[in-house]
Amino acid sequence: MKIRIKGNSIRFRLTQTEVKNLTEKGAIEEYTCFESNSFKYAIEVSSYHKQMNAIFSEGEIRLHIPKNKIEGWYTNAIVGFEHIQKLSSGNTLSLLLEKDFTCLDNTIEDQSDNYPNPKIHN
Repeated sequence: MKIRIKGNSIRFRLTQTEVKNLTEKGAIEEYTCFESNSFKYAIEVSSYHKQMNAIFSEGEIRLHIPKNKIEGWYTNAIVGFEHIQKLSSGNTLSLLLEKDFTCLDNTIEDQSDNYPNPKIHN
């Protein structure tokens, strides 16, 4: 799982295995370890939430995705989901959850579990 954070925007990108695990098991998570602490990011399928929702607490970002939106995601052609979350401060938080495609340019990153890029023509 990759995350990209810029300002009030968070983008989660998932490999094929991660999408399968999320749809079958209901949650996935990863950690980035530092010297004295770790940063956790997780996605959880929710029957409670009607829209995507993110919280940050105790060094963890947790994204909730409604169960009805994600059912069948592993096998269908839907690329991803987006939502603008309104915050109590009056600000907004842009959320994007999407399948991770192989890059069109050369990269040293392992892309063996990424989705085939639809822009590559055979």
